[in-house]
Amino acid sequence: MNTSWTPIKTAVTLALCSAAIAFAPAQAAGQGAAATPARPAAATMLPGDDFYAWANGQWMAQTEIPADRGSWGAMAALAEESNARIVKLIEEAAANKAATGEARKVADFYTAYMNEAAIETAGLAALKPRLAKIDGVKDRAQLSQLLGEFLRADVDPLNSTNFNTPNLFGVWFNQSLTDPSRNVPYLLQGGIGLPDRAYYLDNSPKMAELRTKYQQYIAGVLKLAGYDNAETRAARIFALESELAESHASREESSDILKANNTWSMKDFSAKAPGMDWKAFMKGARLGGQDRFIAYHPGAIKGAAEQVRATDLATWKDYLAFHTLNQFSGTLPKAYVDLRFEFYGKTLTGSPQQSVRWKRALAATNGAMDEAVGKMYVAKHFSAADKARIQKMVADIKLAFERRIDKLDWMAPSTRAQAKEKVRTMYVGVGYPDEWKTYGGLQVSSTDALGNVLRAQEFHYGQQLAKLKQKPKKTDWSMPPQLVNAVNLPLQNALNFPAAILQAPFYDAKASDAQNYGAIGAVIGHEISHSFDDMGAQFDAQGRLRDWWTKEDLAHFKQASHKLVEQYNTYKPFDDLAVNGQLTLSENLSDLAGLAAAYDAFKVSPSGKGTGVEADRAFFTGFAHAWRTKMREASLRRTVLTDGHAPGQYRTSTVRNLDAWYKAFDVQPGQAMYLAPEQRVRVW
Repeated sequence: MNTSWTPIKTAVTLALCSAAIAFAPAQAAGQGAAATPARPAAATMLPGDDFYAWANGQWMAQTEIPADRGSWGAMAALAEESNARIVKLIEEAAANKAATGEARKVADFYTAYMNEAAIETAGLAALKPRLAKIDGVKDRAQLSQLLGEFLRADVDPLNSTNFNTPNLFGVWFNQSLTDPSRNVPYLLQGGIGLPDRAYYLDNSPKMAELRTKYQQYIAGVLKLAGYDNAETRAARIFALESELAESHASREESSDILKANNTWSMKDFSAKAPGMDWKAFMKGARLGGQDRFIAYHPGAIKGAAEQVRATDLATWKDYLAFHTLNQFSGTLPKAYVDLRFEFYGKTLTGSPQQSVRWKRALAATNGAMDEAVGKMYVAKHFSAADKARIQKMVADIKLAFERRIDKLDWMAPSTRAQAKEKVRTMYVGVGYPDEWKTYGGLQVSSTDALGNVLRAQEFHYGQQLAKLKQKPKKTDWSMPPQLVNAVNLPLQNALNFPAAILQAPFYDAKASDAQNYGAIGAVIGHEISHSFDDMGAQFDAQGRLRDWWTKEDLAHFKQASHKLVEQYNTYKPFDDLAVNGQLTLSENLSDLAGLAAAYDAFKVSPSGKGTGVEADRAFFTGFAHAWRTKMREASLRRTVLTDGHAPGQYRTSTVRNLDAWYKAFDVQPGQAMYLAPEQRVRVW
C-alpha cells in the first residue's frame, strides 16, 4: 500500500483547479505554448496507479497551454467558448444603432475599452483629479479620509482565500455572522501589491527574486508617470507594504471564521487600532453612521493604523499614487499595460504572451456590469429544459445527502436533525438570479474607457452600501450567469450554479446520466457539502454562526477532517513544495462528500438503478475529466501557496477514498493509489 502517492511531477503538466475561473483572462494571466512530455497511453496505464493520467492522458498529451495563460483546463476552455459567444452578442449590440438601455451601455463600455487610440490620447487625464487629491494630503486626518474614499467592495472572505485588494482595506457587505436580520460591513486586510504576505516574508531565493522584480516594476510605473527618484520612492513603497504584510493574517488563519468574528463599534477602532483618524476614514468611506462592523482581520487593521501614524506622508502619497496607476493600468496607455503584464503576467504566472485586447475588454465589461452581460448571455444560450434537468439533479443530490446524514452512526439525533434542516431549507439558484441587478444610474461613454471604469467602481460601491439599509436576502446571487463557476453562500444557506458552467464537460445534454452525475453532479454535491465543511458546518440553517453540534460529534468530525489534511499534505508537485492540507481542507472535504453524494444519487436514479461496472466507470471518469488542467511552473507554485483549492489532479485523487472506485476499476494492493479500507477518509 502507498499512502503518499504523488502523480508524475512535470511542471507543465500539473493541474490547477481553482473553483473560480474568471470571465476572461486578467492581465496577469498570460498564454504561451508549453512543451508536453510524453505520457503513458491510457491503454497501458492502470487506473489504480494514476487515475488522473489514465483518464486525461490523451488530453494532456494533445493540449498546449495558450500563450496568454498561466494554466489551461476544462473550466478555462469552457470560459473561453462562453466569452466568444458573449463578445459576439456585444458586437451585435454595438452595431445595432437602435439598441438601448443596458445592452447599449454594455456595448459602449466594451467599445470604449477597445478604442486604444482614444486611450493613448487621453493618457492619465481621468486620473489627474485623484492623483492631485493624493498629492494635496497635508496631514494624517486627510490621509485617513482619502484611504476611506478609496475603499471598495472587492472581496468575499467566505468564498476566497485571496484577501488581497489594491486598497489599504477591503470591505464586504453581507449578513452579520451572528444576526441574520441585518447586513453589516466587514473590514479586511489589504494594501499589498504581491499576492500574499508570504511573498514578502519568505526568504527563499525565488521569493527574493520576485521582490526585486516587483520593486523594479513599481519604479517603472512611477517613471512612466513622471515621478523623479523613482527607485528611491519604490524602495520606500515596498518597505511600507512589507510592514503591512507583517501584520496580515495567513491564509489558514483567514479561513478560521471564529478568529474573524470580531464585532467592533466605532469606538473600538480608536481603542484597538490607534494611529488612524477613524472618524475621518469612515466619513470618507461613507460609513460614518454605522454602529457595528466585523473586524475580519483585527491584527491587520491594527497594523495598518500603526503605519498610518508611523510612516511619513511623502511615502504614503507615493504609495497611493503607485497603486492608483497600477489598479487602473488596463485603461491607461499601452506602456502601462505592457509594463504591468511583464511583471504580473510573465513573472508571477509564467505567461509568455499577453491576452488579446478583446479578452481584456470583456473582463472589464463583465466586472462593471456583470448581470447586464449575463442577461444577454442567458437569453441566447441557456434553455429552460437544461435548467429543469439540473434542478432535478440538485433535488436528487440533496436527498442523497440527507440519506447519508441518516446513516451516520456517529452523529447524535439533535445534530442530525439540524443538519437535515440545513439541507432542506437551502436555496439553490440555477442558471441566473430570480431578480436582476439594474444599472440605470451608471453613466457609460463610448469614448471614455478609464472614466467608465472609475464610474463603474463608484456605482458598484453605492449598490453595496445600499445593503446596509436592506434586509438580507437568501436569493441574492454572488455570481453572474456567464461565470464558469459555482458557489456556496454559508450566510445565506444558498447555492449558485451559473448558466455558463452548465455545459460540457460538466453538463452535456447528450451525455449519459452516469457521466453527468460524475461531472456536474459532483460539482452540485461539492457545493452542497460546503455547508458541512470545516467552515460551513459552523453555520446553522439560518446562516447564523453558532455551535449546533454536540461535543462528541464535533470531535469526530475534526478527527476525520484531520485525516484528510494529512492525506493532502503528502501530495508534492515539487520537491520543495507540497500541497497545504489545512489551507485546502474546505475544498477537499467538499470534493469528498460531494462525489459520494452524487454517486449515491446516480445509483438510485432511474438511469442508475441496477447499472454495473461500466456505468460506474463512466461516473468516475466524468469526475476526472472535469478537473483536467495543465499549468506553468510559476502559476502552479503560486496556486499551491495561495489557493484554497488543491491542483486538479489532486482533486481527482478524491476517488481514493470511495469504495466504489476500487470496485469499478479493480484497484488492488500494490497499485500506487491504493488505500487500505481503514485508511480511506470517511466524513459524511
